[in-house]
Amino acid sequence: MKSPYLLATAAVMMIAAGPALAQAHAHDAPAGVADVARNPADLPGPLERRGPQTVRVDLETVEVTGQLADGATYHYWTFNRQVPGPFIRVRVGDTVEVNLANHADSQMAHNVDFHAVTGPGGGGVATLAAPGESKGFTFRALNPGLYVYHCATPMVAQHIANGMYGMILVEPEGGLSPVDREYYVMQGEIYTEQAFGTQGELTESIDKLLAEQPEYMVFNGTTDALARNPLRANVGETVRIFFGVGGPNRSSAFHVIGEIFDRAYPLAAIAAPTTDVQTILVPPGGAGITEFRTEVPGRYILVDHALSRLERGLAGHLIVEGPEQTALYRPHQPVDAGASGH
Repeated sequence: MKSPYLLATAAVMMIAAGPALAQAHAHDAPAGVADVARNPADLPGPLERRGPQTVRVDLETVEVTGQLADGATYHYWTFNRQVPGPFIRVRVGDTVEVNLANHADSQMAHNVDFHAVTGPGGGGVATLAAPGESKGFTFRALNPGLYVYHCATPMVAQHIANGMYGMILVEPEGGLSPVDREYYVMQGEIYTEQAFGTQGELTESIDKLLAEQPEYMVFNGTTDALARNPLRANVGETVRIFFGVGGPNRSSAFHVIGEIFDRAYPLAAIAAPTTDVQTILVPPGGAGITEFRTEVPGRYILVDHALSRLERGLAGHLIVEGPEQTALYRPHQPVDAGASGH
């Protein structure tokens, strides 16, 4: 078996080398194994200007075996069969009807706690459902912002670590400023009995979870989610990334290598953006929003700037296409176009 270091280094080199090599090394999940990775472009578009409405949200908690890494599978617990769960978009003043169904094949009870809710347990008490049950509740979206939701069934950390988290955006009355592209990215941790890089079916480790020692660190559920489904933009476009940390334990220093965030919304406080930001700190169970204009073509790497986590699978890809901008960036000698700089 290859060492974990060599496996991790190969994975990072694959991401840095560009879409062609990434695709060549990205393997389809074998029969009976789900693709749980959420495409970062899979989110609803901005809401039209409108008054408050009633919005129905349907969530199904499903336990599925998915491909965690090349040659390795893991038994995930999910909202709607992917990690993270669906991106939900409402506006301030909306009435939100949440309906949660726990799949009959589940082995565990599940529920959902929305950080956007003002009410006991964020809805967790109202939605606690045994396998085969459906539960629900209604809440009024009072505060604008980007909020995490997650399963809050004891042991809460176990349910989150197995993939049960997502985000809900509560837009302000006037909406967000328009951008060309929006993306949905969440960071998570997976705690396995087996060491990073082990092949085959991996099993969860409660001891490592309680010690806060994950074997895998992932964007959108798997080690290659944002290599197989990279973020994309053209030179001159504006990009907004909705970024959250499912956790359950580690904060993230979110950074895009080679980009500066023109505007960042720390802790997703929409009313208070900061400008010209290199890295944003997002706690577990928290979120942030970043916006920037893509001005130079190339391949950019999304990381947690706690960079040892690259060696545990935590990297993603932004591909910017368009004409060279030599007045802004020009190497003095030939370079590998896929190199990330880290």
